[in-house]
Amino acid sequence: MATHHSSAFLFAILACAYVLSALAAHDLADQAMVEKHEQWMAKYGRVYRDAAEKARRFEVFKANVAFIESVNAGNHKFWLEANRFADLTDDEFRTTQTGYKPASKGRTTTGFRYANVSLDDVPASIDWRTKGAVTPIKDQGQCGCCWAFSAVASMEGIVKLSTGKLISLSEQELVDCDVNGMDQGCSGGLMDNAFDFIIDNGGLTTESNYPYTASDGTCNSNKASNDAASIKGYEDVPTNHETSLRKAVAKQPVSVAVDGGDSHFRFYKGGVLSGTCGTELDHGIAAVGYGVASDGTKYWLMKNSWGTSWGEDGYIRMERDIADEEGLCGLAMQPSYPTA
Repeated sequence: MATHHSSAFLFAILACAYVLSALAAHDLADQAMVEKHEQWMAKYGRVYRDAAEKARRFEVFKANVAFIESVNAGNHKFWLEANRFADLTDDEFRTTQTGYKPASKGRTTTGFRYANVSLDDVPASIDWRTKGAVTPIKDQGQCGCCWAFSAVASMEGIVKLSTGKLISLSEQELVDCDVNGMDQGCSGGLMDNAFDFIIDNGGLTTESNYPYTASDGTCNSNKASNDAASIKGYEDVPTNHETSLRKAVAKQPVSVAVDGGDSHFRFYKGGVLSGTCGTELDHGIAAVGYGVASDGTKYWLMKNSWGTSWGEDGYIRMERDIADEEGLCGLAMQPSYPTA
């Protein structure tokens, strides 16, 4: 009997030790995460109102980091990082960093000037940056006006191609002045509507003349009347057709809508984004090229408006010619481009 009691006693001690070591490991893991959060806060200059907010943000940060680490542990063609958005919930992120509003009535059919372009005449890869048709990466800040950055990026491209001049144009003019229709500054808008405004307005002024403030302002008609560039019209790329999109991007940068709130997109750091992604269009970006990665993966080269610390110096490569007609993250659902 003594042996039985002593073995039970030993078992109880071992069980106790196991629980304590598990708790200690949990505490260590939590402590490591606390330190990670502190380092992240220092890196991004994040300050919280009080201890309660810090505790709440820490939980959000912890969940996001767990997601990022689980993705990075998998066998993917891309990797993620805990970037400056790592302490935001999905809803907070979509509210402040995206801002694309899909057309409520669907899109009116436009012509598509590249319909008859033969794929034999389309280059295997193109990068409009190397042709001087892309301005440096911009940052929309905490203002949901990606639509303005997307429209301006494709307009800057066609202006360069038609005039030979690369001019950084004003997103703020769109945010402040294009407010009488669906486009509502930091509360969201649509690239096609922005093109309509630019055409009616007679053009856009330069970035330097009407600088970006990352907030809604009152239209400065003096600055806005100083047009630096104009477009004649715009066309929509046929919906859900990546081949048509490639024909267009081979000729000029194109405005594209994606599901930018998807966590894979949001925390993207490098490689070719592929695999699972949503198709709830909420973010406007610009297709400024396409190519083939060293492992043979075909990709789109996209210019984003979240600053240079995001992604590959502000850009993202997204897998192209996937089986889904919508394209990865819905990128082939509603592309359009201005004409000059």
